[in-house]
Amino acid sequence: MARLDDANLPPLLDRFGRLHTYVRVSVTDRCNFRCVYCLPEEGATLSPRAELLQYEEIVRVVRVMAAMGLRRVRLTGGEPTVRRDLEQLVAGLSRLDGIDEITLTTNAHRFAAQAAALRAAGLHRVNISLDSLDAARFGQITRGGELGAVLAGIDAAVAAGLLPVKINMVVMGGVNDDEVVPMTRWALERAPAVQLRFIEYMPFDQRRHVGVSAAELRRRLVDAFGPLEPDGERHGGGPATHARIGPLVVGFISPITEHFCASCNRLRLLSDGHLRTCLAHEDTPSLRDLVRGGASDGELAATILGIVRGKPAGHLAELEGGTAFEGIMTRIGG
Repeated sequence: MARLDDANLPPLLDRFGRLHTYVRVSVTDRCNFRCVYCLPEEGATLSPRAELLQYEEIVRVVRVMAAMGLRRVRLTGGEPTVRRDLEQLVAGLSRLDGIDEITLTTNAHRFAAQAAALRAAGLHRVNISLDSLDAARFGQITRGGELGAVLAGIDAAVAAGLLPVKINMVVMGGVNDDEVVPMTRWALERAPAVQLRFIEYMPFDQRRHVGVSAAELRRRLVDAFGPLEPDGERHGGGPATHARIGPLVVGFISPITEHFCASCNRLRLLSDGHLRTCLAHEDTPSLRDLVRGGASDGELAATILGIVRGKPAGHLAELEGGTAFEGIMTRIGG
């Protein structure tokens, strides 16, 4: 492998002046859930295992990106905990110079048994998807998930010190939006160890659900809890805006009604090695083929920079109309 010369590598700066310090790494497109907002009912074609990036390949790509200014890594899927020996990847990433934070997004169905080992390997924090507190509804949204297992995973994350544990709720009109206030009360009882984040539904390929705007969510919270306290602190490296209800930090991730494209600092490394710069565009080359073809670190860095410089100004998705995001969420990692 060619020597990685940090001094000669340019920063991950696109043509709009956005510096990219955060990568979401999808370690698999497989998932033990089939959430209604993530997968079509008929499922999706999975990538052959041989086409997935190996752990050492992921570590190499992230190492090159770290030399170009990358500082945060989030592991996603599919569901990352279904891939074997995930702690080995976390350990490899934790040894890289320049990486300040390694986090994980999971449905937590299997997380209770893995939390301690992942923490010991170097994991800093975890985001856990929880779209309903009603067991029957939770099973319907996830198409088979068990609420009790996820709640046990949340408890295990807190016990392991993966704090604050961020709870992600995708809000869908007529499906679970009546639980916005109850979910907030549940999180408030567990604050500050737990934070809550409401995520706008993002349309992929075809629109199956109705999105609820961040403005509407704030209105409901104000009606239930009184005025929200401003919170300008950054809680991680993502795009959420925050407010407080007593000790509870509430985040709003609103890629449609309050899109954050102008300040986007994120890249997405898909499980098959494609580096996606935006959820709205999937026409990027595979870094996997470069790595397996014997490319030097310098050649890999040049390709990554070329992809970043081709990043669009933003997406054209809207709550109604506009352009849907390309692909299927389990392949992209959110």
